[in-house]
Amino acid sequence: MSNLAVKIRQKQYQEQQSKHRAKEKVIVKKRPLFTLGEKILFMIFLFIVLIGSIFIVSNYVKLYQVNMDIQAIEMKVKEQERMNHDLLIQKKELSNPERIWSKAKELGLTLNPNHVKGVQD
Repeated sequence: MSNLAVKIRQKQYQEQQSKHRAKEKVIVKKRPLFTLGEKILFMIFLFIVLIGSIFIVSNYVKLYQVNMDIQAIEMKVKEQERMNHDLLIQKKELSNPERIWSKAKELGLTLNPNHVKGVQD
């Protein structure tokens, strides 16, 4: 065979090989990035983090509500203390001996010195 015939044969052979390769489907298995076990562990970890964060947030909400209740009770206590103080001042004003004596005179009562007794503290 001549050199030209060999080249033509090689060219035909290469074309057949390339057609044959093109016909064959090369199945390339893509390896997953994470295995099934890793995915399951990751999901469990995310679930635990989610539950933990929900627990923490719910505790903060409960603490906030308790603090609000405490502040409301403290406000009520301060209001009651102020009312008690005002009533104490009013009691002192009303128990003034001059005032009692003037009210007694208005009602027509008189002082009988024979019926007055001294009281020691």
